[in-house]
Amino acid sequence: MAGERVNLLGLPRAQLEAFVAERLGAKPFRARQLMKWIYRRGAADFSAMSDLAQDFRAQLHEVAEIAVPQIVTEQVSSDGTRKWMLRMDAVQGIETVYIPEPDRGTLCISSQVGCAMDCTFCATAQQGFNRNLSAAEIVGQVWLAQRELAGPRQAESPRQAESLEGRRAPARRITNIVFMGMGEPLANYRNVLPAMRIFLDDLGYDLSRRRVTLSTSGLVPQIYKLAEECNVALAVSLHAPNDELRDELVPINRIHPIAELLTACWHYLDQQNGRSITFEYVMLDGVNDKPEHARQLARLMRGRAAKINLIPFNVFPGTRYRRSPAAAILKFRDILNDHGVRATTRRTRGDDIDAACGQLAGKVTDRTLVRLGTKLIAGSRTTAEIQ
Repeated sequence: MAGERVNLLGLPRAQLEAFVAERLGAKPFRARQLMKWIYRRGAADFSAMSDLAQDFRAQLHEVAEIAVPQIVTEQVSSDGTRKWMLRMDAVQGIETVYIPEPDRGTLCISSQVGCAMDCTFCATAQQGFNRNLSAAEIVGQVWLAQRELAGPRQAESPRQAESLEGRRAPARRITNIVFMGMGEPLANYRNVLPAMRIFLDDLGYDLSRRRVTLSTSGLVPQIYKLAEECNVALAVSLHAPNDELRDELVPINRIHPIAELLTACWHYLDQQNGRSITFEYVMLDGVNDKPEHARQLARLMRGRAAKINLIPFNVFPGTRYRRSPAAAILKFRDILNDHGVRATTRRTRGDDIDAACGQLAGKVTDRTLVRLGTKLIAGSRTTAEIQ
């Protein structure tokens, strides 16, 4: 549409270079300058970008913008976890969570408004699905969180920008980014991929591939695609050691059963020369936490570069599940370790503000036509049709 400004947030380096060349007639180094201002310095006002020529800044004002999500609410947990509700449009809201730890700061971001995967133990899935987030909306969560955590607000003038730059805390407080918020990242592949490239780019957030984690419920074709296009840490929401149980808990398993999923995972490791894959396993009392489940899981993982992350279930309104007792979780973990499978228990964070794993609900106007758990089509249906 003529006159519409392009949001530069979420454009990977190659696309930003193409934009400044084709739309503004500028050299590629201008794109690199822009990336430093947007991501390293958190600038949203072109007039604050003091090392850009004035005429170039004037051009940017005419055709471009740096638009970020709007904070609706912020909550801070007793353990320091922070949760933001972000407005995506007039009615939709998503949630982003920051988890501070002594040696790192992890930002848990969302990739969709809601989720259509319909995992029965997840609060997000019970909200339904509305739409995919754009690359700008995904990257905007990181931009906004970094601004909120850094302290000093955006400079209002070039001189103020230079002054603030020297006073910002030298240590970046977001050290890890995980796609473990609302939505299935691989169901929004076309927008998640450019966002991850910005997280990894040394002119973007300059994170190592081991500090960007994509968590998926198991969209097998997209795992193979990701293996060819981007190298990040992979986490898989497994939650059951056999197909019968996983069909119930994670309905995508009816399309891509465990054997098919694991084959894709081992291919990803081989292709990306990865260290290991993390398998997430929520502990549901009397459902998937029995010793025989642990032994089945150990047989699946034995001899593989895999780590099992046991997640105590976080209760949300309306759920029929209960958290496994601490003793059952400990026994489950010990069985895995005794069988040579590395297993750890995730410490619950932010549950007093509903920011813990599986509790994010946001504000979703459900537009889902078919939910995997309620109306799963015959086996000929593919994940490409579900997106």
